[in-house]
Amino acid sequence: MNRLENKIALVTGGSRGIGAGIVKRLAAEGAKVAFTYAQSAGAAKTLVAEVIQAGGHALAIQADSHSPEDIHKAVALTVETFHGIDILVNNAGVYNANHIEHFTLEEYESSMAVNVRAVFVASQAAAQHMTNGGRIITIGSNMADRVTDAGGALYAMSKSALIGLNKGIARDLGAQGITVNLVQPGPIDTDMNPANAPHAAGLTQRMAIAHYGTPAHIAGLVAYLASDESSFITGTAITIDGGYNI
Repeated sequence: MNRLENKIALVTGGSRGIGAGIVKRLAAEGAKVAFTYAQSAGAAKTLVAEVIQAGGHALAIQADSHSPEDIHKAVALTVETFHGIDILVNNAGVYNANHIEHFTLEEYESSMAVNVRAVFVASQAAAQHMTNGGRIITIGSNMADRVTDAGGALYAMSKSALIGLNKGIARDLGAQGITVNLVQPGPIDTDMNPANAPHAAGLTQRMAIAHYGTPAHIAGLVAYLASDESSFITGTAITIDGGYNI
């Protein structure tokens, strides 16, 4: 499929896990894809080579989502290299788990900087270069709607903030023909949350489809939301969690 032929995309946090799956899927559907990475230079280099070998276009940009300056640099470099930007996927995120009494202010600031502020900064910067048909897609979490275990207060708070931000940006940009949507994954098999982790059995027992999802599942939904087929969907949060939250 070439639903995204001639489109230009930027994926934050795209060197591994869900982000890498999204990069590969968008490139496979014809988009030129830039992606950011903070520290995984080796993984980023390997991903670029894989996309190019498959006949696609990819650009790796070192950028820390804690830094608004780095985010602006990534958007500017994407526009400079590929001559525009049509699709922004806010994927970068951090997870801090702790009892509410033991979180530090530094952990709070870090979570909010990456999980919320970076989404605001990147969306604001990318929207200035988008025209009719632009797409802003943010990766949130099903924990925005349901927290089943202790320790998730900070992460859930940061991800629930994205619901309001998503709706507000969708209102602001709708008249320009730019859609803005939120994808809320549940348990996905990545190196940060492997399906064979000690806690995995407890998660799958709560799911209607009793196994972890894969980055490809998330990437498929993102590719649809990035395509013309989704042009009448905006301001929506779509949960993709195997029925964990039902």
